Amino acid sequence: MSRLNRKVYARIEAWRNEPIEGHYPYVYLDDIVLKRTWAGEVRNVSVLVAIGVDTEGYRKILGVAEGAKEDKAGWSGFLAYLKGRGLTTPRLFISDACMGLVESLGEHYPEARWQRCTVHFYRNVFSVVPSGKVREVAAMLKAIHAAEDIDAAQEKAAQVVAKLKTMKLEAAADKVQGHIAETLAYYAFPETHWRRIRTNNPLERMMREIRRRTRVVGAFPDGQAALMLAAARLRYLAGTHWGAKRYLCMDELNKQQALTSVAA
Repeated sequence: MSRLNRKVYARIEAWRNEPIEGHYPYVYLDDIVLKRTWAGEVRNVSVLVAIGVDTEGYRKILGVAEGAKEDKAGWSGFLAYLKGRGLTTPRLFISDACMGLVESLGEHYPEARWQRCTVHFYRNVFSVVPSGKVREVAAMLKAIHAAEDIDAAQEKAAQVVAKLKTMKLEAAADKVQGHIAETLAYYAFPETHWRRIRTNNPLERMMREIRRRTRVVGAFPDGQAALMLAAARLRYLAGTHWGAKRYLCMDELNKQQALTSVAA
């Protein structure tokens, strides 16, 4: 059994470290926290994951690696791992506002834009909203991201901030005022892509699948075992219709890029 495991691990490691070829305009980043045993104690281990959408509109798993914890050092190491394998600067990174992630993006990919997941942003705002008012606030926030362009979205955001203050929801108003701009980067891209690039939902669905598979294990003996199981599941999913089905039509984005290059 141990020899079989070593062979499986070797194949997964080879897959994890394959060169990244081609260009990926959109890259989604997320992590999943699993349990591992350490010196008789159960501790957390983060598995960091990146998927990309290539210039033809197909998704690919770009990387999966262990992070000791979700912090700047972990994300910086993960981005260095992606860059070292050949990931060129994406047009847009999509993620939650993870600790240290945005700063690490600025160090490794300073020319890329960053889109904060709107769903995670909503949850962050809801954390300071009384439960009886969450539905009303949710409708207000969704109205911002339903605007026809960024100017209208910014105008709507200002109205939402003002209304939250009249509702005596000062903490929520502060969160919207201070961070709404982080959720509006998608407006710089084709409108047909907006729904799929303003949230981290595509990657979160895969994380739920990993969670479902790892829940029966409980605590892993070490971080490597957790990583291997997560990577094995991702590798399997990559070989299904998930990777064979076109996710986005990239014609408009490619034209936009061509026009930008000409202007430059």
